[in-house]
Amino acid sequence: MSKIKLSSINPKPLIDGYLARFIHTGNMTFSFVDVTAGKTLPEHSHINEQVSIMLEGEFELTLNGEPIRFGPGEVIVIPSNAKHSGLAVTDCKLLDVFYPVREDYRALSEKK
Repeated sequence: MSKIKLSSINPKPLIDGYLARFIHTGNMTFSFVDVTAGKTLPEHSHINEQVSIMLEGEFELTLNGEPIRFGPGEVIVIPSNAKHSGLAVTDCKLLDVFYPVREDYRALSEKK
């Protein structure tokens, strides 16, 4: 796999208002997420390190109890097992990168 057109990837619903297109490598998961304004992300954690890159819009992420607002061109690093939640302030486009691979997302991307 050397070249992928994002529009050719079928989006999968993560939760209400969060649609993702996934690319998995041997060690990482790339999740291109479209988020509807006003939709929340419940608090959760995972073993994966996560880097969230805001492509469009504004999002408020709460990381270990601290709210952080970020917009286009800004990046947040979420350590392994850190509790986090969020709220889409506007419609958003995010790129979330996970290491190691998110096996739950791999399974979701393989569902028809």
